[in-house]
Amino acid sequence: MRISLVSLVVDDYDRAIAFFVGVLGFELVEDSPSLTNDGREKRWVVVRPPAAGTGLLLAEADGERQVAAVGNQTGGR
Repeated sequence: MRISLVSLVVDDYDRAIAFFVGVLGFELVEDSPSLTNDGREKRWVVVRPPAAGTGLLLAEADGERQVAAVGNQTGGR
């Protein structure tokens, strides 16, 4: 058993990519156009540390509830 992706809600795809890739040295695995369940445009963005098996799916916040979760996804821990 393994975990391939963990979702992380971010406020902006490009800023998140710049941080994870440019600052932390992660690899940009995928950045593809996609659609939300109701047909709106979004991106499928995956980054991961070099040689790691598990990556982060960067999901741009959609709606007030998700925007409020950015930066506090671990409940303050």
